[in-house]
Amino acid sequence: MSATFLIGLTVLSIIVLLLLIIVFRMQAFIALLLVSLIAAVIGGVPVGDVIDTVQDGMGSTLGYIAVVIGIGTMIGEMLQVSGGAKQIANTIIKGFGEKKAPWALSLIGLIVAIPVFFEVALILFIPLVYDITRRTGKSLLVYGIPLAGGIAVAHAFIPPTPGPVAVAALIGADLGWVIFIGLVAGIPSAIVGGVYFGRYIGSRIRIEVPEYMIPEVPGEDEGIERRKPGFWLAITVIIVPLALILTNTASNVWLGEEHQISQWMSFIGHPFTALLISILMAFYFLGTRLGFTREEVQRVATKSMEPVGMIILLTGAGGVFGKVLVETGVGDVLVDIMSQTNLPVVLFAFLVATVIRVSQGSATVAMVTAAGLMAPIVNTGDFSAPLIGAITIAIACGATVLSHVNDSGFWLVKEFMGMTEKQTLLSWTIMETIIGVTGLIVVLILSLFL
Repeated sequence: MSATFLIGLTVLSIIVLLLLIIVFRMQAFIALLLVSLIAAVIGGVPVGDVIDTVQDGMGSTLGYIAVVIGIGTMIGEMLQVSGGAKQIANTIIKGFGEKKAPWALSLIGLIVAIPVFFEVALILFIPLVYDITRRTGKSLLVYGIPLAGGIAVAHAFIPPTPGPVAVAALIGADLGWVIFIGLVAGIPSAIVGGVYFGRYIGSRIRIEVPEYMIPEVPGEDEGIERRKPGFWLAITVIIVPLALILTNTASNVWLGEEHQISQWMSFIGHPFTALLISILMAFYFLGTRLGFTREEVQRVATKSMEPVGMIILLTGAGGVFGKVLVETGVGDVLVDIMSQTNLPVVLFAFLVATVIRVSQGSATVAMVTAAGLMAPIVNTGDFSAPLIGAITIAIACGATVLSHVNDSGFWLVKEFMGMTEKQTLLSWTIMETIIGVTGLIVVLILSLFL
């Protein structure tokens, strides 16, 4: 089939996908599967092979991502229920002091949102923003934007949050490089978009603490007093898996994959093993040792999986979409287009994710769909492991910018911070865009050396 036909098929598939999700309100998982099936048939995949293609795309993706997201979510739930997340927040606030509270809140969001969903992290720590706002008399945005910025960066840039894990699985990125580049790009993004922009917009838009908002902390046991974990114990549960994964990547770079130490680290530092070590630590140190029964720990772990089922399925459907594109030959065509435009692959990935993000709202859907489109390019190209990690973060940057009224995060921030739609566009939307663009600039600079 001609290149024009295949590109037209790809564009039409994305348009139909967005129409199904946005206009007809079809569930994104079903929409992705339906569009993938139709695209496979029209794209020339033999009818007898279509179902096998779907199974291959789904299975190869979920075999990795389900484990990482599942265990990562359990770690986050244990931190919430035990009070470990709150202990981290209180210690950081105390250490930084009230004058540097925006820096502290940004750091809190960045650290604690790594294993916790965006919505949960915001609900957990928005009371800190309310409290500091009342004490200082400043605009809530001075403190709320840094918190939201830190959470947004962790949510999009740093595994084991679902977005970057999904993209890494779909394009074959090494999770150690994704974590490293995510941190390198994410920290300055949180500072510029969260702390500095929060100070700027807070001096121009006066927002008081919304009286109607009484936050509830998920997992809080009313009337039951239990010991709380110390700061270092709680932070260790988060740092251990990241450190092991990064050490695995570093040992391969410095010692080579054939070295005996690298062989052991490839086992210990694999995301499966690293997260398993972390969750076992959480079960004991944040659960049993603090007075939780084994049955209670089990209930916490089981409950944590309730909100992630659809995310896992959605990512699998993204894998199907990517597999279909490979089978139709779109990947080779996209490689040719990219080479003709002379756009760096990192910038190309960012633009693809941005278009999808603005069109349909969900950062996760944007990341998964963009990764599906980029997978054929990555698979047919000769890219180093660090550069593929950079592509992953570029997709995350594109899926972060320009959050507006079709994004659930937009409305969540609006309500928790008591803003109008216009105020949310001027604060949250611009903050998200600054984070995405700052991250892209860092990734583009890094890609020159990768």
